[in-house]
Amino acid sequence: MLKEAQAFIKQMYDELDLPTTERDARLAEIEQAIQMTGTYRHTTDELTYGARVAWRHSNRCIGRLFWESLKVIDARDIKEESPFLKSIESHIKTATNGGRIKPCITIYAQSDEEGPQIWNNQLIRYAGYDGKGDPSEKSITKLAQHLGWTGAHTDFDVLPLIYQLPNQPVKYFDYPSNWIMEVPITHDQFPKVSALNLKWYAVPIISNMDLKIGGITYPTAPFNGWYMVTEIAVRNFTDTYRYNLLETFATAMGYTDLRNATFNKDRVLVEINDAVLQSFKKAGVSMVDHLTASKQFEKFEAAEARKGRTVTGKWSWLAPPLSPTLTTNYHHGFSNETREPNFFYKKNTSTGCPFH
Repeated sequence: MLKEAQAFIKQMYDELDLPTTERDARLAEIEQAIQMTGTYRHTTDELTYGARVAWRHSNRCIGRLFWESLKVIDARDIKEESPFLKSIESHIKTATNGGRIKPCITIYAQSDEEGPQIWNNQLIRYAGYDGKGDPSEKSITKLAQHLGWTGAHTDFDVLPLIYQLPNQPVKYFDYPSNWIMEVPITHDQFPKVSALNLKWYAVPIISNMDLKIGGITYPTAPFNGWYMVTEIAVRNFTDTYRYNLLETFATAMGYTDLRNATFNKDRVLVEINDAVLQSFKKAGVSMVDHLTASKQFEKFEAAEARKGRTVTGKWSWLAPPLSPTLTTNYHHGFSNETREPNFFYKKNTSTGCPFH
């Protein structure tokens, strides 16, 4: 831990051009704390810088140009239910911001201290049942049902928050409807799309990753940016193991011949993206198209180069799933080296369920 802490503090003080005397004093303080207790605690400034750099280092994220704008909420001292739920409400409402999405992260206790645990993959997600809803959320849906939650069994039941506080059982909390902003999906040129009664929530708040800063792990640190259109239109709506709606959209748009050689599948996919982007814009909700996002990533690469830093990345995530060859990301490789601070997926138990 000491070596990781030292590397992090040196990086922070170097990048922020802070006095070396303050750096050396802080390093001595951290070394003493680790020798005496086996751990140390970040200052608020260290937490803020570390969380932002974790975003900068996120190899799968195409939206890293805005890493310095991340709003960091220090919730490390929250242990009780009422302030915990209030902090979740605050994050959702601050991030949603009436549709003008703000990148936010709320950071709870580090792993060697008692703190809340969140079981959801994202704070807001739709339930998955047999033949209904989001298949990727079936296990969390079963957990919610085990706890006593009953959904309406529609395709878009918002899952409850599933959480556990120190020395308490696992519980669920049904979000009040006014906490969650959702966008109905329509298309100006294909009015039958609105009759499909499709929608999606405004802000993706990831809650199943560990944040690691300078040797300290924060196991509960929900964070968000805003959506890129293909995440919903291509992956969530049309992946065969998700909502699998390509043919449903095709019917609504009047495409009857979906043989591969007609290119109609491609046309429908483009129109689904148009529908989602139109709908979010109409609702006043932040969203970026995949080509603009790729241009923004080019600016991020240039900004990092000016700072003398190389950019790492996972190519399969940075090349968008629609028209990838129209982006520069597709045409050059990236080192997938993992740098810290960073976010890490949690190691799943055999079932992912706290009861089995």
